[in-house]
Amino acid sequence: MQVHELMDRYRDTVFRKDVAGFMQLFDPAVRVFDMWERWSFEGAAAWQGMAEDWLGNLGEERVTVTFSEVQVREDAQLATLTAYVRFAAINTQGAELRYLENRLTWVAARHADSWKIIHQHTSSPIDFASMKVRLQR
Repeated sequence: MQVHELMDRYRDTVFRKDVAGFMQLFDPAVRVFDMWERWSFEGAAAWQGMAEDWLGNLGEERVTVTFSEVQVREDAQLATLTAYVRFAAINTQGAELRYLENRLTWVAARHADSWKIIHQHTSSPIDFASMKVRLQR
């Protein structure tokens, strides 16, 4: 598997609300700096709790994920991927209801013939004047 394929698998598992498939992308010792609620998630069990809450509370809505301006650096054992990511909620008819955008960094390690995310960091800029997070570019 190529490191770029992580994006396809991420997009697919989120759309299908497949927590088990989503968690297969991550190393058991993953460390996540997520921009929502907590400073960090240490390990796959903590991160799985977030995934269950997120994907399990969507009701009939689904989330489409779009990556843009992707940059990858890769060697035999480690890879980094940075991108802008757009998360859009859609209804059962496919109409977009709302969206937000984040900056994303993944560090991935090679495990046999696949890659596992060992670190994920998401962020969005904060407006100096208002101190509000900018969730759209």
